[in-house]
Amino acid sequence: MSAPERFAPELRPYQAIIEHAELELAHAGRGEIDELVALGGRWEQLVAELPRTPPAAAAALLERAALMHERTRIELIRLREGVLGEHSANKHAQRAAAGYSGEQARSQRLDRSA
Repeated sequence: MSAPERFAPELRPYQAIIEHAELELAHAGRGEIDELVALGGRWEQLVAELPRTPPAAAAALLERAALMHERTRIELIRLREGVLGEHSANKHAQRAAAGYSGEQARSQRLDRSA
């Protein structure tokens, strides 16, 4: 039996939200940003299909989806910090290489004379 069949019909849209949140979390955890971005439109569609007032039985599913979104947010923060760290390390390495090659000294003279 597939996952959507386990739930009452009124809970199937909430299960779809859970499955989508799990997929987003998996992509974020693997650093698959393009795949994650591609899922954005589907999320909007799933949310638009939800009733204005959720049934009481959906509370646990909504809480689980919220927790997965928080985990995804944390994964994205980690990815961002990793990218920023790599960028900083690359800039540092470029400055060091420029210093050894004498490029830095030439550019400083140009800056001073400009």
